[in-house]
Amino acid sequence: MLLVYENRNTGVSAEWKKPVHVPPHLHEAIEVVYVTDGEIELGVGQELFHMDEGDFAVVFPNVIHHYQVFGEKENKVIFLYLEPTLFPSYYRELQIYSPKNPVVKKEQVHPDVVNAIKYLTGITEGDPRMIQAYAQMILAHVFTTMPMMDKSAVGSDDLIYNAVEYVAKNFRENISLEKMAYELCVSKYVLSRMFAKTFHCNFSKYVNGVRLNYAVAALENTMDSITNICLDCGFESQRTFNRVFKEKYKITPREYRKRIIM
Repeated sequence: MLLVYENRNTGVSAEWKKPVHVPPHLHEAIEVVYVTDGEIELGVGQELFHMDEGDFAVVFPNVIHHYQVFGEKENKVIFLYLEPTLFPSYYRELQIYSPKNPVVKKEQVHPDVVNAIKYLTGITEGDPRMIQAYAQMILAHVFTTMPMMDKSAVGSDDLIYNAVEYVAKNFRENISLEKMAYELCVSKYVLSRMFAKTFHCNFSKYVNGVRLNYAVAALENTMDSITNICLDCGFESQRTFNRVFKEKYKITPREYRKRIIM
């Protein structure tokens, strides 16, 4: 999944798009989900939650989640990504807890939450204080209406969860399937089959996908050199970085950055 932090300076980004199947992943941002048309399935840990039009959900930082889409309906979803640093008063709770049920059905979604989501989705520029106030409003409703559970209990014994978490924490390093299998105490053949079945790709391609997501955010929101971004993402050389980037995006990292600046 490509996360685009369009307003990094405010700590908020928004996407309104047709949802697709997204394999299990995690990230540092709080992810707010609001279905505007159709329906989707949100997976958190090992649980799957159905969402219809008007339903709202939230996924806390570093919690494994995925999406599935069934049927031929016209499905559209707003995705908001909120940096945890926007919420100093909730920061500790965001690291420790996760909602027991991340979905709030349409009938129970407070109008303030809907208004805040629509405001944050529609802005291109705005007063950072207003942006933070609307983001705070969403999180305040989350913590006052949604029962919490210890985050460590969300899929912690699941191999998929452990594999995704391992890659997310170590993708900047020189990691291998063999090393990961040893540290997770499983056979590398079991891991290999899991990546093929769950992520529909091999281990190397999955790791490079995580690295590319990080690289794209850096290209869009920092002035770091492409060489530094390449090394910070864990690629062994800029030549490899350019090749893998072009295979996925059909242009080079330098060309990608130029398009963003224009």
